[in-house]
Amino acid sequence: MSSCVPTIQAIERQNGRNDLPPFRPGDTVKVFARISEGGKDRIQVFQGVCIHRRHRGGRGSFTIRKVSSSHGIGVERVWPENSPRIVSVELVNRGKVRRAKLYYLRGLRGNAARIKSRLGGYVTTEDDLPPESPSEGIDTAAEVASGEPTSTPDSTT
Repeated sequence: MSSCVPTIQAIERQNGRNDLPPFRPGDTVKVFARISEGGKDRIQVFQGVCIHRRHRGGRGSFTIRKVSSSHGIGVERVWPENSPRIVSVELVNRGKVRRAKLYYLRGLRGNAARIKSRLGGYVTTEDDLPPESPSEGIDTAAEVASGEPTSTPDSTT
């Protein structure tokens, strides 16, 4: 967002979209884009690796690169985050990379262009964390010192 003009900030906040999943460069994503051909609209899926992500509030963008399976030609598309042509974005696989911009993938071919998978999802805020449950079956220091056995709710004997 713009840090100098509050009016622009208000417009960007009002028109911004918040339905995009949290994804980073290196992640494999599917972009469902609306294509109009001959007066008819259809949804086209573009799946590839995110090589660039620019967070600028309402002016953010991301670049997805895929390699054509039949010809081996790399195709890159850049989408604005707030584009009305984007129906949805789906996170397919998280990638383990150590760079913010993956432009070096343009020069790699075949297995050299692979990105390792990373397990788990992104935790962005404390609201996304799972609630802490009380530990069951773990003896506390006071119970161990007193020598009393702990009772479990499942014991019927």
